[in-house]
Amino acid sequence: MASDKNPPRLYCQKCRTPIEIDASLDQLNPAAFKLLTPQLQQARNTPPRQSRPTYPSARYQTYDAAIQSARNPTFKRSVPPTRYTQHGGRNPAMSFVNVHLSESMLSPPSSPSNRTPDRQLVREESESNGAEMTRRASVTGAPGVEGAGRMADGMETTNRMFEILSARSDIDHPICVECTELLVDGLQKRLGVATRERDAYVDYLRRANTDVPSAEEITSAQVALKSASRDEAAAISSLEKLEAEKAELDAELAALEAESRALDETESDFWRDRNAFSSTLSSFQNERDALIAKHAHDAHILTQLQRRSVYNDTFNITHDNHFATINGLRLGRLPSPYVDWPEINAAWGQTCLLLATLAERLGYKFQGYELCPMGSNSTILKLEAKGGSSVTSTDRISSTTSPPTVTRQRLELYSSGDFPLNFTFLHRKFDAAMVAFLECLRQLGEFVESSGAAHGGGGPGGLGTVKMPYEIRKDKIHDQSIKLALNKEELWTKACKYTLTCCKYLLAHANNVESQGMRRGR
Repeated sequence: MASDKNPPRLYCQKCRTPIEIDASLDQLNPAAFKLLTPQLQQARNTPPRQSRPTYPSARYQTYDAAIQSARNPTFKRSVPPTRYTQHGGRNPAMSFVNVHLSESMLSPPSSPSNRTPDRQLVREESESNGAEMTRRASVTGAPGVEGAGRMADGMETTNRMFEILSARSDIDHPICVECTELLVDGLQKRLGVATRERDAYVDYLRRANTDVPSAEEITSAQVALKSASRDEAAAISSLEKLEAEKAELDAELAALEAESRALDETESDFWRDRNAFSSTLSSFQNERDALIAKHAHDAHILTQLQRRSVYNDTFNITHDNHFATINGLRLGRLPSPYVDWPEINAAWGQTCLLLATLAERLGYKFQGYELCPMGSNSTILKLEAKGGSSVTSTDRISSTTSPPTVTRQRLELYSSGDFPLNFTFLHRKFDAAMVAFLECLRQLGEFVESSGAAHGGGGPGGLGTVKMPYEIRKDKIHDQSIKLALNKEELWTKACKYTLTCCKYLLAHANNVESQGMRRGR
């Protein structure tokens, strides 16, 4: 039969999975259904067990009146997916239908006086849907209409029970075992949260009940309140005074700020003028420092120029080991190192020029001699009258009216170097010239000593009496002969060294005289 092949099936309202109904619910008899339905109705009509209503009383009365006059609920059953059907068509059992109580579940007819409005309404709906039940019987099976009717009545009873359960809760029934477990887990979690909230509320209510103040506490609190009010009034009055004082201070602060701004402007002008003055002063100071530096430099140059002597620069007398030198020319002769005669002749020429220059600078005229400096060929003229007396330059000038007979002997202050030193007669002219030079040096030294003693001056440094460093007697200076004849090279070299030393002494004296003359001229 069609009913055996395709029995009516139910689906889970959450996951839409086909479910099998337990036999206890599938074979539920009318007595059990009647026993279950009043409990559901009683649970629906029982007011909530709360000490105080959750909603206002007016809303609760409206809700209670609506529940009393409510009809049987109508539910929208969604069609399961195509995979759960055999032919892929729509299942007529899952379409929109109006579910009503079966006639077998209704009470036997009673008198009109004992029939309640609800039952009369149910009966009228049952009679009006008689055709629908006949149609269901025809659908479930044509040959065995009676067996199909019983199966349809069982399904109607199950659907009726699920619809009542769905209408009285937030869960749509039926649901499968897996969804039931998930639902139970969620409800347990919500139960735990609700339990914790209830415990919190109970604890808060307990603490609120324990914190209720007593009469003494209320009295002390009122006294404290009055005291606090008085303190508040005093504080407000003090605050008003402070605010007035603050206003005065603000006004004074504004005036001080204005004065401060004026002082800032004055200070800015002062610093501007000061910076301009500092810049001008700095420029003047820089110019002054430049002038001072220039003056110091010029003074230093002047001092160096004043200290510098042209005689010292022209005639530089020093020594080179055993030799005395003039302008780098060695005066003397030793076996080692060997000095050439041209160098010796040039050194005697520089020495002759030095002595002639000093005599001219000091204003002295030699008696009986006249120096003729000519470099390496310098000579000395020996002047003699016929009587054998020496002739001075003064005598020559005064004798212009009656000039005496004067002989001039030319003495060569140089040597050709063709003869050795041991040959006496071959160096007579050179020896005579050197003795004449030594005599001129002695005359100039005596003149310097006599002029220094007359003026009370000092030596070359301006201290003590003027005296030649070495004594000169005829052909000897400091007991060393100036002649080459019968003399040794070492002794002749020492005599030449002593001669240049005396010349350097006279040179220093001439520089001192010149510097003193410059000071007097200032």
